[in-house]
Amino acid sequence: MNGIIPLYKERGMTNHDCVSQLRKILHQKKVGHSGTLDPSVDGVLPVCVGSATKVVDYLLNHRKVYRGSVTLGFSTETEDLDGDEVDRQPLSAPFTDEAIDTVLQTLTGDLQQTPPMYSAVKVNGRKLYEYARKHETVERPVRTIHVARFDRTAPSTFDETTGTQTFTFEVECSKGTYVRTLAVQAGEALGVPSVMASLTRVESGGFTLQETISLAQVKAAVEDDDLSFLRPLDRALDNYPEIELTTALWRGVQNGVWLLQREVNSDAPIVALRYDNEIKALYKLVDDKYKPLKMFSTK
Repeated sequence: MNGIIPLYKERGMTNHDCVSQLRKILHQKKVGHSGTLDPSVDGVLPVCVGSATKVVDYLLNHRKVYRGSVTLGFSTETEDLDGDEVDRQPLSAPFTDEAIDTVLQTLTGDLQQTPPMYSAVKVNGRKLYEYARKHETVERPVRTIHVARFDRTAPSTFDETTGTQTFTFEVECSKGTYVRTLAVQAGEALGVPSVMASLTRVESGGFTLQETISLAQVKAAVEDDDLSFLRPLDRALDNYPEIELTTALWRGVQNGVWLLQREVNSDAPIVALRYDNEIKALYKLVDDKYKPLKMFSTK
């Protein structure tokens, strides 16, 4: 059994929970997810099965799109609603939507971001949340991320009783981006504490929310001997131009031979080699030859 499952991860579940359940449902040990989602976040979680686990890294290179909400006026230790409150500054009046939009635009492009303490990023062999739970401090690595767009999606709402203001958003960003940290950065730019109030991943690995399937649906399909929910590993490689191999060239690729550029007839830095209706390998251009970068199948 080989392929990619565009899984819908429900809130309250960890990535490990999803992978563990799929291993039992599919009776398959070789299962791995692409792109971590916090337990409180729902949405698209591409899961690779069998030989498709070889394309996990390529799925991660696709863009990610999230929809969620930010609340201004208080903050938590985890930067979302799962953690204890650490600061509260009730707003006497709401910010204008135009002011919010201006701030969101400053949080686009290439940005420097420090991962939150309550995250799975490893420092000195330990995950940051392990330090946080023991109230230990450690220097966190600063990452360069890219935010293609960060847009408010509806008029904000103001609660006079609590002095909080909430706005919804959609953000398109690169791998490694912590959206809850973006929520905090938006508040900092406005001069108030803030928190990510909700989050759903609507696109990841080239799959959209509309394409996803739940664990219950996977289980029912397997019981009916229906594996149509499995997507080919080709879906992870649609960023690369495809080259159809002749039988003669395929025999060489099976043995890992280099190909002349004129044989491939391309000048793309990386190409996907297809034979018998299946992508078999990625080859990389070096000088005037294409050399094996990643083999997916030799059969």
